Amino acid sequence: MGKLILVFTILSLIPGCAHVVSDDLRNQVNTGTPVASLFKAPDDYKGEIVVLGGTIAGSRNTNEGTYIEIVEKELDYQGIPTYSDKTHGRFIVLHDDFLDTAIFSTGRYITVAGEVVGKKIQPLGEINYSYLFIKSRELHLVQPVERFPVHFGIGIWHTF
Repeated sequence: MGKLILVFTILSLIPGCAHVVSDDLRNQVNTGTPVASLFKAPDDYKGEIVVLGGTIAGSRNTNEGTYIEIVEKELDYQGIPTYSDKTHGRFIVLHDDFLDTAIFSTGRYITVAGEVVGKKIQPLGEINYSYLFIKSRELHLVQPVERFPVHFGIGIWHTF
């Protein structure tokens, strides 16, 4: 009986350790590309596949597809953005299909895998901002990871 419980526990933890981006796409990523360099000189990385994530700052639908503006955040080992004030900047993702902007809305956390197109200059407030521009291959809405997640619970489904 004890072995059965141990096996069940191990099997239930395995899906929780999986990366949000597919293995096939992650195998195409150049893991040696520094994120800071990617944001400073996006044109140097045209055509490369990257995995980035962060907080959605806005989204809009056009005839080309859905544009999502994202404030970049560091990703954890599962590809989930961390809850942090640190960022290398903003980037824009173009997704070919329609996405409901009520779901892909401001404040949601997202992980994106896609191809670097270069830079896209657009107004941000009263300035022209140079965004890293990516064409998406995969999008995943996720929950942010806190640096020190501590949860205390009493009973079933009740935490404080």
